[in-house]
Amino acid sequence: MPLACLSALLTCLASLLWGAGDVGPWQALQVLAGQGSDQARFVVLELRAPRTLIGMVVGMMLACGGALMQVVARNPLAEPGLLGVSAGASFAVAVALLLGMEATGMHVMVAQSGALLGCLFVMSTVRMSGARQDPVRLVLAGAALSSLLVALTSLALLIDQRAADEIRFWVIGSLAGRSLEALYSSLPSILLAVLLTLWLARPLSAMVLGEQVASGLGHHPKRVRKVAILVVALLVGAATALAGPVAFVGLAVPYVARALCGADVRRTLWLCLPLGVTMLLSADVVSRLVVPPSELPLGVLTTLMGAPVLIAVVRARRLPTL
Repeated sequence: MPLACLSALLTCLASLLWGAGDVGPWQALQVLAGQGSDQARFVVLELRAPRTLIGMVVGMMLACGGALMQVVARNPLAEPGLLGVSAGASFAVAVALLLGMEATGMHVMVAQSGALLGCLFVMSTVRMSGARQDPVRLVLAGAALSSLLVALTSLALLIDQRAADEIRFWVIGSLAGRSLEALYSSLPSILLAVLLTLWLARPLSAMVLGEQVASGLGHHPKRVRKVAILVVALLVGAATALAGPVAFVGLAVPYVARALCGADVRRTLWLCLPLGVTMLLSADVVSRLVVPPSELPLGVLTTLMGAPVLIAVVRARRLPTL
């Protein structure tokens, strides 16, 4: 845990020091020390600092959302980006923009509603015969849903050319140009998700041992599952409204966290916080430096980082059980 927190702090510092513009690490350090030119202060304090803060929150939400989804689905391949949850949030935002909705706070609620519908589809798929025994079937169903929603989102781009640019901005998956206003508007739902997660930690730990064991300990698995689905929708929907659809964070981070601390749900969730920040901000920093002065979409870098984890899980002779 201390090393994970240190890595998160270092990536936050790197996010403040490096960017695609002309302000280099030395100039950024001068700004952090209370000096530097007006241009450097504007870049570091007005552009990179909000971007870093949003990246921290998004990384933690996606990592914890993925961990909760994997426990509820009893499936190590369950991930919001793979199963269409993020795509559902993006499609909902695209429809809202197409209808002329401009309030940022409404975008967050709309994205969470779309994510909730995606979660319900995922859990209905889990209940299908054989889905629990063959996790790959769940991923295939999620991929089909994601493809459908992406196609519908692309269709929305063609319907109204005036809203096309704004829709592209929301669905590209990036921290560039995101404002703190969206983060402020999503704070109530994030706080609710945190409180519900603290309540869920103990019953979810019991459910890992089996629903009969959890029932014997006084928990209600069906109620816990419903609350966990709501929490995933709140987290993933808010993250998508802030940064667009970003895949593989919810898969790679919980996988690494369980490898480091074991199957304990509470320890996994705590470790997901700094690891989520590390993965997302590392990908964001690299996206700024690869093709300066332009930037790569954040989702491309997280896919490159998370795809090997997916391949490792699928190629394992025996998928880990949750």
